[in-house]
Amino acid sequence: MNVKKSIKSGMIKEITKSKKLSLIASGLILSSSLVFGADTIDAAFKDGKVSGSLIGYSSVSENADTLSTGNIGLAYKTGSYNGFSGKVGFFGSHAFEEDDANSSFEKNAIMSEANLTYTLDNFGSLTVGRQAVSLEWMGDYQEAALATITAIPDTTIVLAFSDKKGVAAKDEITDFYDINGSNGAYVADVKYTGLKGFEFNPYFYSAPDLANFYGLKTTYSADMFGAVAHYAASSEDVGSDGSVGHMELNTVISGVSAAVGYIKTDKDAGVASISKFGDSLSPLDSGNFVFSTDAKTAYGKLGYTIANVDLGAVYGQTSYSADDYKEKELNLTASYAITKSLSTSLLYANIDAQSNVDDNNYGSITVEYTF
Repeated sequence: MNVKKSIKSGMIKEITKSKKLSLIASGLILSSSLVFGADTIDAAFKDGKVSGSLIGYSSVSENADTLSTGNIGLAYKTGSYNGFSGKVGFFGSHAFEEDDANSSFEKNAIMSEANLTYTLDNFGSLTVGRQAVSLEWMGDYQEAALATITAIPDTTIVLAFSDKKGVAAKDEITDFYDINGSNGAYVADVKYTGLKGFEFNPYFYSAPDLANFYGLKTTYSADMFGAVAHYAASSEDVGSDGSVGHMELNTVISGVSAAVGYIKTDKDAGVASISKFGDSLSPLDSGNFVFSTDAKTAYGKLGYTIANVDLGAVYGQTSYSADDYKEKELNLTASYAITKSLSTSLLYANIDAQSNVDDNNYGSITVEYTF
């Protein structure tokens, strides 16, 4: 509890705990006279850049309707003035067939980004509002305040508070929702790369009235060999504590990348609340039971590039529950960059489930143009 109170008291003073972070950020971006002055906002807007993507996506599955969508993402980021910059972004999707009315699309369009960033040279940055977040257990788009501190050599410190999460992707749009009631979640994440070949990543998450969880991920990379060792555990306010351990060995030989790994969860609670805000750990496209109670997942990965086509294969087997149920999954992928801005990718997945009625084969094709 002392650590929890320390994290909260320190971050609450530095980061405004507001349910309207994105609205405040949008107002700061657009209200030139209040923030920068007319001359400043004019210069910042003239130096701004537009970016976006056009995505065509289609998937076919034995256990679901065909899904075919056209998607557009559009973002605008202002130039910087005295360290300040703003960004707004939108993502929309259109289903081409009536059968595409899919539960994964809560709405047709979403404002995925609306934020204000202040950057201080040789120290770091602070971003407030809706933003893309990529942390070990927090991902997609978050309505958050996130500080990145780079003042210490070989070290990156991230301090964050988030109270809402949204998803804007080719196969899912979910509007922003409370991730922990009105309490949100706090994060302290540190990455240290001062030892050659190693990256040490300790972290701590605090979700009031839900759980605290912490972990350490260590990554080693050399010319032909690499390894990952990762462990996380939770202290739940209600229910049993969870945990997950992950180890991977990888190599590259004659252009072929290969890896083997193993993931193990707590025998009583699985990962509990650890994966509630997102995850980047599972190597499988579906991985339906990787984080379940007493789950043990062994997997192997291969990758190779030929004629500028990136080929990949992942096979994993998960045993889970006290009854030692099993699920096997195979993923095959291929991607090709037609031009610098235009690319296409294919995915095939086969799932051999514990019950035959849950077996599945599915595939998808994606064509994406970025600008």
